[in-house]
Amino acid sequence: MTRVSRRRFLQTSLATAATVTIAGTKSSARVMGANDRIRIAVAGLNGRGESHVGAYLGMKNVEIAYLVDPDKRTYQKRLDQIARKERPAAPCIQDVRKALEDKDLNAVSIATPNHWHALMTIWACEAGKDVYVEKPCSHNIHEGRIAVEMARKHKRVVQHGTQNRSSQGWADLAALAKSGKLGKLLVSRGLCYKDGGTGGSTRGDIGTKPTKAPPADLDFNIWLGPAQEQPYHENLVHYRWHWFWAFGNGDAGNQGVHEMDKARWLIPGATWPKSVISFGGRYANNDQAETPNALVSVFDYGETQLIFETRGLKSPAFRGQTVGNILHFEEGVVAGAKFYPKGKDEGQPIPKVVSDVKLGGDHFTNFIDCVRSRDTAKLHADIEVGHVSAGLCHLGNISYRLGKASSYEPKLGKIAGNESGTDALERMAEHLKDSGIKFDGQNFFAGRKLDFDAKTETFSKDSEANALLTRKYRAPFTVPDKV
Repeated sequence: MTRVSRRRFLQTSLATAATVTIAGTKSSARVMGANDRIRIAVAGLNGRGESHVGAYLGMKNVEIAYLVDPDKRTYQKRLDQIARKERPAAPCIQDVRKALEDKDLNAVSIATPNHWHALMTIWACEAGKDVYVEKPCSHNIHEGRIAVEMARKHKRVVQHGTQNRSSQGWADLAALAKSGKLGKLLVSRGLCYKDGGTGGSTRGDIGTKPTKAPPADLDFNIWLGPAQEQPYHENLVHYRWHWFWAFGNGDAGNQGVHEMDKARWLIPGATWPKSVISFGGRYANNDQAETPNALVSVFDYGETQLIFETRGLKSPAFRGQTVGNILHFEEGVVAGAKFYPKGKDEGQPIPKVVSDVKLGGDHFTNFIDCVRSRDTAKLHADIEVGHVSAGLCHLGNISYRLGKASSYEPKLGKIAGNESGTDALERMAEHLKDSGIKFDGQNFFAGRKLDFDAKTETFSKDSEANALLTRKYRAPFTVPDKV
């Protein structure tokens, strides 16, 4: 195979929606042995980037070949991390496309902001590289589907960073739900109650930062990537980009995607819901951020409702859980590794059902094992699994974004599906009241009820909602319309 030059790669970027042909790796089509060295680029060096680097440093015959981040200020701490393990220093680069030119690079491990996840996955697949991509694997549903199709077309191993998919305990709980031992599963609930406090990586009031010139060490053009050009301010770099629609997906698509993934996994056979509706708002003293920090989303799966609750202010636990999952069965409730029979307050051991699926081990190790074997069936969290679970976060957000300021009424929860929706709304209102927040008809948003077509991954007869399934991309950082 011939190696494509950097100049040609840039000229034939996805901005034209044309197919980019890049030389595959030496091992792209063959099974690799335990002694074959896997060379990997880690992209995104803050936050989860530290975990990515640490995971690969602990593996035999895995080399960190590149450290990638548009912010040069992130390099030294990762270089120090590598040096402590007495490993060779990796080249530090700002643009992942330079690493993708390397025909001997095997994989890319992505821990960038959300808006880069899908595009970088797509580029890596086209370049013949395997991918570990952090949650959520997409910033919107369209690009998630394109990432899935690119992985299939180029026969790439793509693992999604929802690590609970490597847990035997969660697999066994899914088997219990499927077994019917506790009757029908009525509600699969995910909770993301995280108190952000004030300052730092807050989920509360982040204030307003003035626009200014980007730091000299930050290539802000690359950081923006697929997002439309806009001024730099210090509420973006680093972390608080999560609370802006152009880059993040709120806490539902941040911490919450883990609990969303489990909530869906625990509903037997669940993929996309029939419909979604969300309620909530942003309660943060009119700060600069855009995403809600209190949100209830209800997804209709027929006889089971998936209810997801996001809170970013100090909140009491619900059934002993703050960040976790609760299962409401006909015979009782499973919460916090205990079963509470209907009408009883004392917890009992959860009935034991062992899944036919045998999991366990480290999520990163599972990825590297599959890179070596080329057996994507053994991935614990294949890209399509990630696409649907991340997509649920997007669906809930779309309903909210199309909502209207409304007078708060608990009965709105019944519109969402059943009494459990009403209960979730009432508890959210009580939580906000305890935080000194009153609904005034302007700060409570009732989302639009949206019917979803699983086959086409579009909303039924709702052009406004369908417009939010994708975004306007900025050349040359463009996701194609189709594969």
